[in-house]
Amino acid sequence: MSHAVGFRNSDANLLDEAARLIDERHHLGLEGLIGDLECIVINTEPGHHRHAVEELLASTSLVVADAFEDTDSQTVVLQTEGSADVLVTSRKILSPFAQLGSYPKSQHLPATRLEAFVFACSDVAGVTEIQRSRDIHFLSDSPVRGTHAQWIQTVPSAHTGLSIGWIEQPKDDCSYRLPHSHDLNWHFDKPSLPFLSNVGRLDHAATRVRAEKRDAAILEFMMLTNYTFDFAIYVKSLNSITNVARLSADQFAMVFTSGISAFVDEATSGPTELFTHNYGPRTHHLAWDTQSIDDVFAGLVEQDQDFLLGLVGSPEEGLKQTFTAMSPHTLLVNEYIHRFGDFDGFFTKSNVTLLTEATGNQ
Repeated sequence: MSHAVGFRNSDANLLDEAARLIDERHHLGLEGLIGDLECIVINTEPGHHRHAVEELLASTSLVVADAFEDTDSQTVVLQTEGSADVLVTSRKILSPFAQLGSYPKSQHLPATRLEAFVFACSDVAGVTEIQRSRDIHFLSDSPVRGTHAQWIQTVPSAHTGLSIGWIEQPKDDCSYRLPHSHDLNWHFDKPSLPFLSNVGRLDHAATRVRAEKRDAAILEFMMLTNYTFDFAIYVKSLNSITNVARLSADQFAMVFTSGISAFVDEATSGPTELFTHNYGPRTHHLAWDTQSIDDVFAGLVEQDQDFLLGLVGSPEEGLKQTFTAMSPHTLLVNEYIHRFGDFDGFFTKSNVTLLTEATGNQ
């Protein structure tokens, strides 16, 4: 595993390249064709599939909307109002992501990761052809045609371990089934936990990448979506940068966290670079928009949920947040975030610092 020893990030080149990419998107006719996040795909080992679904049902407002299987995989679709869908899958065939799991703390679950972010698209075939002209490669030769939709995904990124997809489907009749899919006869009960009604949409997701891949990861994401780089928060004491890309202020945001300087050793490189050293580049957490966060936190503690830290922030600062411990079934952390009143920011540096520091325990 090679690391760019001595490398240090700065924003100057990233800002220049981000502006160039936006101009290129306009020139190619891509601007406006790709919209908000439609769904995420979390793959699990077969023996963890049901447990992963049950865990999400007990920690969010998601409910089961569909469960089906086909020749390649089993899929459970989870939904909540106003949010991207969550597809929890387990494969029956070799995963194209499997080679990304051979890291010290993830190799016991080689097929487990958040694999894909899939965005609404008004012309999947047209976008695919434009992206092929930019030497983008895909998991299928052409868009996959389902019963009500068509979609396509890129091959896993060398920078992030993620696939980016686009899906074209009618809003009033969406389905992720293939023509040969059939019902998966699993039954799930939604826990009767009143505090879960305070957990809302998927607000953002944070993917951790190596310091030397930070610019490439953000620019690649901009190349495949209509998102723009918004801002970065540097926490020099922890060798960490939190970078935010947004489509608009009230839609799903994509966060990339990296080191400022590259990994040197476990003792001195900081929690962000230590995470990618131990788990590889991957999505670290899903953040859920939350009201009455004190009640949600207390309710989860009562359900024996472990946390990486307590609630941080306050109404006076504009927001409160917390991180759960990592799921043993998905290798993902849940973040709960409550923005108060007229707070028009996204994060505060003090909260980012405390949350980043807490992940050093993983």
